[in-house]
Amino acid sequence: MLCFETICVENRQWKNLHYHEVRLNKTRRELWGCSDNWDLAKLLDIPSQIDNSTHKCRLAYDKNIDNIRWEPYSIRTIHKIQRVYHDEIDYRYKYDDREALNTLFAQRADADEILIIKKGLVTDSNFCNVAFFDGTYWLTPATPLLPGTQRALLLDQGMIRPAEIRESDIVTFQKIRLFNAMVDWAHAATLDVSLIA
Repeated sequence: MLCFETICVENRQWKNLHYHEVRLNKTRRELWGCSDNWDLAKLLDIPSQIDNSTHKCRLAYDKNIDNIRWEPYSIRTIHKIQRVYHDEIDYRYKYDDREALNTLFAQRADADEILIIKKGLVTDSNFCNVAFFDGTYWLTPATPLLPGTQRALLLDQGMIRPAEIRESDIVTFQKIRLFNAMVDWAHAATLDVSLIA
């Protein structure tokens, strides 16, 4: 069983590397009993062919690094979100095996993205954490499937606040925003909640 980190590189600079390092080392401790802490700045090099545009570094690992893949990144356009339901899904760790998530994503009909509801609670989309705007604050589900690195940064900065958000609460909000390691707060897709089917 592998896990992975998706790390953003812009202008040949790592973004939020500390947050990836914290999550990766926590995962290695909890899944494989590793006692050493990896220093990603020392372990990873940005290849010479990577230019100043945005790139995704995908690091797959278990006790050791399994593989590292690089690819250019462009932000997906999201116009509509489909609610999907799974009461047992478990994605506490960023598993390389995304079969359960892919199955849910296949249920999106004509939507571009999904919003996963677990036991009545809002969690995440397929690739992003989410936040809802109530007119004053941006609230993020206290029950994400995966606590993302961008989410951790935004919580530390006070940009978002954790809250229990039930499916029935969605209509009380104005907007939803989707963000992840590759899509920071300023560039995150923001939709009216009426576009959640």
